Amino acid sequence: MKHPIEKIAIIGAGALGATYGSLLFEMDPRSVRFIAGGDRFERLSRDGLYVNGKHYAIEVVRPEEAEPAEFVIVAVKHYHLDEAIGKMKRAIGPHTAVLSVMNGIDSEERIGAVHGPEKVLYGLTLAIDAQRKGNVISYKHLGRILFGEKKNFEISPRVRRIADLFERAKIAYEIPTDMIRSLWFKFMINVGVNQVSAVFGAKFGALQGSPDARALMESAMREVIAIARALGVDLSEDDLAEWYRILGNLDPDGKTSMLQDVEAGRPTEVEMLAGTVTEYGKRLGIPTPVNQRLFDQLKRMGSLSGG
Repeated sequence: MKHPIEKIAIIGAGALGATYGSLLFEMDPRSVRFIAGGDRFERLSRDGLYVNGKHYAIEVVRPEEAEPAEFVIVAVKHYHLDEAIGKMKRAIGPHTAVLSVMNGIDSEERIGAVHGPEKVLYGLTLAIDAQRKGNVISYKHLGRILFGEKKNFEISPRVRRIADLFERAKIAYEIPTDMIRSLWFKFMINVGVNQVSAVFGAKFGALQGSPDARALMESAMREVIAIARALGVDLSEDDLAEWYRILGNLDPDGKTSMLQDVEAGRPTEVEMLAGTVTEYGKRLGIPTPVNQRLFDQLKRMGSLSGG
């Protein structure tokens, strides 16, 4: 294995980016920096971040001043991805590995289309309950990052290097054999829990105990299972049971990222969630009435809040 990874750039300083930035900073303050422009650069440089009550003054660089990194983590909202792809340009060198921990199933392809598919690894986060208010982030359960090449029957050298980095930074991880299946599993979860939590205004505790919320979650998720199976992705009813096992271990007072966005008046990722499901449904001839209703309701909620 090559020398340990020492130069890491993060695009996105929300709940995920800040959490992983703080852990990498704890490992080695010189190893990590955020890339940010405009007002975000000024705020991060001036105020830093608070993660679980501790202040972190992580270095921030403007996009035009970034230098090639060995490892780039992309942790932005789906609707900010195109902007982030441009901002990371100078951080991408000949041997840079890029890992997206965003929601959704297409960020890897979109990043690879601009910076080269050979640079991009597949990734997602699972069971983290981080919450953000301004520059204050808190979490009780760190969950884990699932990442790797598209297929991981054998572990590639660059995946081994990143696994070593995560171990040094105390970031829990897993390397699934089939990352496409893992992405669709996480997408199924987000389609159900994020959207239903936002519509019901429900924390994880309410979702754990509400038969109505659980029924709506399951209906939305089953539409994803039907689409995934039509595309040759191995999702099934067993994955619903696995989701409930995860849900049962989440902080009852925790909130999904979409509920946090609704409460803060920010745009939601409904286009990437229900919007993607209904698009695939039309293309494949699979009915998606539940996700269509969630899409319509969340769009109305967004227009009323100004988000």
